[in-house]
Amino acid sequence: MNNKSVPVGVSARHIHLTEEHIAVLFGPSYPLNVLKPLSQPGQFAAAETVAVIGPKGKFDKVRILGPARKASQLEISKTDSFQLGVHPPVRESGNINDTPGITVKGPAGEVVLERGVIIAARHIHFHTKEAAEWGITDKQLLRVRVEGERPLVFENVIARVSDQFALDMHIDTDEANAAGIATGDTAVILD
Repeated sequence: MNNKSVPVGVSARHIHLTEEHIAVLFGPSYPLNVLKPLSQPGQFAAAETVAVIGPKGKFDKVRILGPARKASQLEISKTDSFQLGVHPPVRESGNINDTPGITVKGPAGEVVLERGVIIAARHIHFHTKEAAEWGITDKQLLRVRVEGERPLVFENVIARVSDQFALDMHIDTDEANAAGIATGDTAVILD
């Protein structure tokens, strides 16, 4: 499995919303508009943005990622958490139990999320076929080297395997800045 290259995608702060919350924030039956497709099939950055408000601060123009999800979730970096005044855990996307909440404001209204703020755990999306070829299983923890201005090795990178995924490593802006890398750079799986 040595020398397996993976494209890197840097994930800036963003929010996933339920249909119900989209309706409150933008109006009944509001359809999200596609700004651009993302690396994962069917996923997109919406043209719409919202404000997120925490105990200490707020961010305007937080991009919504579509399509709608089963649960609303804000994904931020550790640096963002200090500015907002929240203390989210590092989690896999979708695991929002025992996480802090946030207020979300849109043009038509606002929603107070009782939970759903996370720092997304670094992970690599693998298509089932690639994972099988490389001997990687779902939820396996990997070590991955990035070759930026300041090369480093990321530990505990979670493998996420599905026939719905395209190969892509996701890290947040703090991690990318630490290594001096950007979306489109590559990483190598060490083991």
